[in-house]
Amino acid sequence: MEAMKETVDQSLREMRETFASGRTRSVKWRKAQLGAIIEMVKDNEEKMSDVLFQDLGKHSTEAFRDELGFVMRSATTALNCLDKWVVPRKSNLPLLFYPATGKVISEPYGTVLVLSSWNFPISLSLDPMIGAIAAGNTVLLKASELSPNASALLAKLIPSYLDTKAIKVIEGGPDVATILLQHQWDKIFFTGSPKIGKIIMAAAAEHLTPVTLELGGKCPTIIDHHSVSKDMKSVVKRISGGKWGSCSGQACISVDYVLVEQSFASTLIDMFKPVIRSFFGENPKESGCLAKIVTKKHFQRLSRLLNDPRVKASIVYGGSMDEEKLYVEPTILLDPPLDSEIMNEEIFGPILPIITLRDIQESIGFIKSKPKPLAIYAFTKDENLKTRILSETSSGSVTFNDLMIQYMCDALPFGGVGQSGMGRYHGKYSFECFSHEKAIMEGSLAMDLEARYPPWNNFKLNFIRLAFREAYFKLVLLMLGLTKGVRK
Repeated sequence: MEAMKETVDQSLREMRETFASGRTRSVKWRKAQLGAIIEMVKDNEEKMSDVLFQDLGKHSTEAFRDELGFVMRSATTALNCLDKWVVPRKSNLPLLFYPATGKVISEPYGTVLVLSSWNFPISLSLDPMIGAIAAGNTVLLKASELSPNASALLAKLIPSYLDTKAIKVIEGGPDVATILLQHQWDKIFFTGSPKIGKIIMAAAAEHLTPVTLELGGKCPTIIDHHSVSKDMKSVVKRISGGKWGSCSGQACISVDYVLVEQSFASTLIDMFKPVIRSFFGENPKESGCLAKIVTKKHFQRLSRLLNDPRVKASIVYGGSMDEEKLYVEPTILLDPPLDSEIMNEEIFGPILPIITLRDIQESIGFIKSKPKPLAIYAFTKDENLKTRILSETSSGSVTFNDLMIQYMCDALPFGGVGQSGMGRYHGKYSFECFSHEKAIMEGSLAMDLEARYPPWNNFKLNFIRLAFREAYFKLVLLMLGLTKGVRK
């Protein structure tokens, strides 16, 4: 570990020197790095798809949709918009401060640490890096050791394409992360579980380092079958794709459970069965379209959740497992006990509980009784229900009549609230995530008053000067007929 400590010290020292030199502040440098990321992904698309299959069993189509294509689009957006993002924003100051002017400039934090997750090891490594680079920072990436092939590939490729003095990759497990967190960083970006997020935040607090935590939680899906009865086939297909088609449910924005009225539950389950078969065939284990569980430890966790006798009794579809192949069949539960472990921790796997209610309006209270989720999904055309969801619940995002598409949209911020995380990124929000918004005000030396002792009188004089100036200009504007209500 001494060698690793020395490596971290040397890397951090070199990145700080590079940032101090001013090189990363150049828009030309930033664009060159963003272009290099796009080139890197294009040149190595097959290799990246291969490691995603080795680590997670992802089909090449899923790998491109959720990771490679996503990264290229994110980098392209940053590359095309960077000139606009870096322009200082003029502020309209109150008349009180005339003739002073104000603006806000975005400056890079400095040296950034990105700790990525294993479930989307390419996109959750490179996408935060894109924001950090666009903002002009130096970056150190620690990819997850649970996706070792993807981590090794990134450690090999990134130095071949990007500026090695400003952008670095270090591999390793929790021991390496512990060493990294002992150092002072200018910003830390973490994607993972709330449990580890608390450790990251505690370490950052030692140095008062700002953090962005992209965590997770139990994301509910509300089905208001009354208002979407004619579209239920589409609803079921979208839920099935969102639950089982993206890393086999091992995604922070995946559907965790469904809320539906009791009278419709059996119909919903009957609709799910043929859709699952159409997506993954009669034998999903051999389909090649269903990602595997990442490790034996994670498999055993899911097995424990599912083998709770009360939970096992609620299985209405699926339930088979194969530890050797790290396979869990797409599984549906009907009303598992609400005090069971599976209903009180994020499932992060291909198991879908369906919770029944007397009236779908009760879904609001059910969601409010749980920690704030990263996302709430609702299939409804009832405007009153939509309004209640928006006004009475709190979550990182709300998506109506679709699943997970909010994550792919660069025009919207992505992030959690409460236990599901803090901070936001994607598109321009990524640029802002890694930038300090610095206020700039330029005053005038005109219209000054003579200073008096004691020194606090100078503050009084400033207020008098400002008040006089405001009154004077209001009088002028009043005379010109441009101000209303000044005499009030």
